[in-house]
Amino acid sequence: MTVPVIAIDGPAASGKGTIAQRTADALGWHYLDSGALYRLAALAALRAKVSFDDPAALTAAAQSLAPQFKDGRIWLDGEDVSEAIRAETVGVAASKCAAVPGVRQALFDLQRRAAAAPGLVADGRDMGTVVFPEAKLKIFMTASARVRAERRVKQLEARGEKADLAALTRDLEERDRRDRERAVAPLKPAADARLLDTSEMGIDEVVKKVLGWWSELN
Repeated sequence: MTVPVIAIDGPAASGKGTIAQRTADALGWHYLDSGALYRLAALAALRAKVSFDDPAALTAAAQSLAPQFKDGRIWLDGEDVSEAIRAETVGVAASKCAAVPGVRQALFDLQRRAAAAPGLVADGRDMGTVVFPEAKLKIFMTASARVRAERRVKQLEARGEKADLAALTRDLEERDRRDRERAVAPLKPAADARLLDTSEMGIDEVVKKVLGWWSELN
């Protein structure tokens, strides 16, 4: 049986993770946060003091990952790293890791194995273009860099962290550029993806739109 997949791609902080999780919950499906895998690879590299200018060492770090996903938490080497991987420094490092072909290949199989009945909602940068090109519904979700930065500021402040809106906006624009220009699996919409700009939309509205599109196809 072919497992149905909804692939949601888009730039950093576009809200795709929240939307993918809510959509999966609504459908009773599994959810894949592919970005978490790259953040795990980045966290492992940072902790091992691996140089981000050393592709072979970064690839080795990714190949050695054996994460566990339990009850909505993410564990690595026996430690709950659910919060640690969300640090802004890890996010920036993850974007650098994602530009390394060996890292992407190491994580490819982990992502493919996430597709299980009754279905999967996967979010990332290349879910519809590379990992799940057979996905029945592909969405490319975006929002302006300023709006994405404002959302990120709210997330950080909710965790009691300080945030600089201007600096975050610049960081997101730089991450967008790096993701678009990387040689392997660059960030871009799949040819058959539906484009969804969430700049002026609320979470419930976006989830309703995604579920409506899925309903149209079935």
